[in-house]
Amino acid sequence: MKTKLINLFAITAIIVAATSCKGEKKNETEATAAEEVVEAPAEAITFIVDNAASTIDWVGKKPTENHTGTINIAKGKVKTQDGKIQSGSFVIDMTSINVTDLEGDQKAGLEGHLKGEGEGKEDHFFNVAQFPNASFEVTSISEKEGKTMIEGNLTIKGIKKNISFPASTSVEGNTMTLNSEVFTINRTDWGVNYGSKSVFENLGDKFILDDIELKVSLKANKA
Repeated sequence: MKTKLINLFAITAIIVAATSCKGEKKNETEATAAEEVVEAPAEAITFIVDNAASTIDWVGKKPTENHTGTINIAKGKVKTQDGKIQSGSFVIDMTSINVTDLEGDQKAGLEGHLKGEGEGKEDHFFNVAQFPNASFEVTSISEKEGKTMIEGNLTIKGIKKNISFPASTSVEGNTMTLNSEVFTINRTDWGVNYGSKSVFENLGDKFILDDIELKVSLKANKA
């Protein structure tokens, strides 16, 4: 009996651990009031974003499935001094929302829904007809637990909130790269409320998680 109890406790511990890992939010951000954009010193070097080599990967989640995709970074610039970012901003082309885990009609259908295509669906998610662009502006750079933290104002659907996320940056010759770790935002902070249990009642199991995982991959060339 004692052995059976020990085994039962062990199995329970494994299940709890697995569930905790599955629900873990990667680098969860806290959206706060927008802050003043940082200004780079006059001697800082300017790099122009290479839009063909810069993108944002995203993951949206339901209780039983995830969807993955990309969004293009349309333009932007970053200023560095001694190889470190001093300021920066970039524009996100919301009309480029791309779903990568589906094909055919399912892919087109989800992309259209996210963009707000279809009568009555315009503001379910991102309403790109009214808000074709999102943006990010750096407000500070800091070090936390050995990681570079980029803090900035993220604007989606005309709503500006300050967030921070860990990223690695490098400057080699005439090229600068920025690669964030995966980080998590709460979409309802920017008014993207469709299917949210925190906004609407009586959704049962037909809800969509508030969390969206993002990963920024940016390349810029010396001006």
